[in-house]
Amino acid sequence: PCYITYTSEQTHKIITDNLKNSPLYSGEITGIGPRYCPSIEDKVVKFSDKPRHQIFLEPEGLDSDEYYANGISTSMPREVQVKMVRSIKGLENAVINKPGYAIEYDFVYPTQLRPTLETKLFEGLYLAGQINGTSGYEEAAAQGLAAGINAALKLNRKAPFILGRHEAYIGVLIDDLVTKGTKEPYRMFTSRAEYRLLLRQDNADMRLMEKGHDLGLINDEQFGLFLRKKGEVEKELERIKAIRIKPGDINPILTALGSTAIKEAAVIYNILKRPEVKYSDIAKVSPSEKSLSEDVISQVEIQAKYKGYIKRQAELAEKFSKFEERSIPEGFVYKGISGLSREIVEKLEEVRPLNLGQAGRIPGVTPAAISILMISVEKERRS
Repeated sequence: PCYITYTSEQTHKIITDNLKNSPLYSGEITGIGPRYCPSIEDKVVKFSDKPRHQIFLEPEGLDSDEYYANGISTSMPREVQVKMVRSIKGLENAVINKPGYAIEYDFVYPTQLRPTLETKLFEGLYLAGQINGTSGYEEAAAQGLAAGINAALKLNRKAPFILGRHEAYIGVLIDDLVTKGTKEPYRMFTSRAEYRLLLRQDNADMRLMEKGHDLGLINDEQFGLFLRKKGEVEKELERIKAIRIKPGDINPILTALGSTAIKEAAVIYNILKRPEVKYSDIAKVSPSEKSLSEDVISQVEIQAKYKGYIKRQAELAEKFSKFEERSIPEGFVYKGISGLSREIVEKLEEVRPLNLGQAGRIPGVTPAAISILMISVEKERRS
């Protein structure tokens, strides 16, 4: 099991008395630490008004008696760490098997990378993970996947694989890095994505399975199972859109759910749109001829209930994707374009965006500048 405990006033005193011994505060380390998982030294100093800080005690494994103390990452000397840990309730007799430590590492400023994660200066060199300024296992794995795919495609002289911001969080992650750069360890949050309704966990296979199969990463058997699921979802949605249900059949169920009764026959699909109505409710009066998996049922419910919201966001993504299709020629000269400030020219030359959509996401590049750039790119294309 996991446990929760807290630091104490004694813990905080031990830390403040020994700040001079912390590489983070002695000046030995000057780099910027991760904002979203700060050291206990940082917490005590920056949130000095807090009398305690929460600690999660997480077991290292099913058969291990070791616990990872999540929330007290530190770079203090070992003897200080022992005092600090034993000042925490429940850890008075704890033994530290692996003391905490701090590292400082260099990274490649990610605007030096293409959206394929290939470096702009050295053709054929792909970078992924912390070297690109990110923090976190998933972030590193996502980049490794994208970099590996594109390296293989390049070796086989095939078109690069670039996921859009509306297609996957990997697309958001990489676009943020290569377009905006980062001055502190980057973490991928759902809040960074503008198309969160499209990037749901439940439709990951719908968004990406076909791409994976085309790349050779998904075998035919797995892809066949996906196609069967997709077909069942589509077929069931078509079925409930075509069937009308009589008031006498559905009203007892609606009344029991606290939902408004219908006065005339209604399409089952529209009944399912109601927040309080579940697929299992409509299945009582109009079951599918074929037994459906929970995964299929869940997808039918989601697509029915949230269709309007999903459609609106998909249309928005489609609108902005037109700018993604307006490519900027490689080696395009920004200097000398009338109407573009020196600052904007410098930003465009640093990032070297692939298209107008990416150019518009560069911090400081205004909509007016994109309009000017659009005209200039079109002029060059025609000439």
